[in-house]
Amino acid sequence: MDSRICEMLGIEFPLVAFSHCRDVVVEVSKAGGFGVFGAATISAEQLEIELSWIDDHIDGKPYGVDLILPNTYTGKGEEKSSQDLLAMLPEGHKNFVNEILESHGVPADDVNDAARLESMEFASNLSIEGAQGHLDVCFSHPIKLIANALGVPPKPMLAMGKQHGVAVAALVGAKSHAINQVQAGVDILVVAGGEAGGHCGAVSTMVLVPEIHEAIQEHGDTPILAAGGVVTGRQMAACMAMGASGAWTGSVWLTTAEAETNPVVKDKMLEASSSDTVRSRSRTGKYTRQLRSPWTDAWQRDDAPEPLGLPLQRMLAHPALMKVDKLSQSGHQGAKDLATYYVGQGVGLMNVSQSAGSVVQDFKEDFINAYERLSKAVGA
Repeated sequence: MDSRICEMLGIEFPLVAFSHCRDVVVEVSKAGGFGVFGAATISAEQLEIELSWIDDHIDGKPYGVDLILPNTYTGKGEEKSSQDLLAMLPEGHKNFVNEILESHGVPADDVNDAARLESMEFASNLSIEGAQGHLDVCFSHPIKLIANALGVPPKPMLAMGKQHGVAVAALVGAKSHAINQVQAGVDILVVAGGEAGGHCGAVSTMVLVPEIHEAIQEHGDTPILAAGGVVTGRQMAACMAMGASGAWTGSVWLTTAEAETNPVVKDKMLEASSSDTVRSRSRTGKYTRQLRSPWTDAWQRDDAPEPLGLPLQRMLAHPALMKVDKLSQSGHQGAKDLATYYVGQGVGLMNVSQSAGSVVQDFKEDFINAYERLSKAVGA
């Protein structure tokens, strides 16, 4: 396709797939798209293992890596140990989490400070100092893109990208953020509307993509990948008609055969409608869109404590949600009810589980059909 994204990344079709599953990354790239491996929650040592596996299986096709280096978070710029961060968790919040679990028959005895300390890898990965090892690993592999999921990429990431000839992308959810990113020198803007799964803003993709495309022109025509609720080729075509050069997708891969998604949650997604998701701070402290469940409902109650900032809320929630995840797969009904995961509003169109490669082919066919409908409408 004649797309700046295709030219920049060396791909056939400008469909970018974000996934924590290395198998999905490989299969999407081999099918002509571009897989991006989500690495924010793992250690540099594990990242080396994952990228080496991808290199061995991707047949030389291009791929990228996504990290989370936010501009703001609790404790940024301070020398805080794991114990220091742990001490910042209010007892009332801990008790509230345990009450949610126990009200659904999930034992909370092992959802404690010891479990929270075990989940601290993510907190250390948020700073450029903590993530330097990840950057070193990434740039020792033949990646074609590195993305920062929250805020302007730090200068070392931008510098290493230019040094190694790797495109640097950044996710944005507001016009002002996009202008800041362009001025900072990012190569690709991932414009994520409020329909998106995971961290997202409140403005819809339909509004945000043309708004940002128009706003950045005087600062530089940086190519845009549209994100947020995009799970079909026709949606991708619509976004490209509004100024995007391709699509960044995440949710649609969660129900594929290769995905690492908890089978209980995967079944929930396949049965869900677009109204079965919610933007909630209950998981990380920043707004993320996820499946609605009694877990998210509890945090919306009048008696619920205010969610903590990133990374404290994640430290609080992660052990509990991992316990729910594990128990749900053993058939525990209360845990199955509570189970939730990041997913966008496009989940209402994700009704069949199929291979990642098949999803790419469906995108291509649906895109072409949409293009032909538009061409016919204008008499082309």
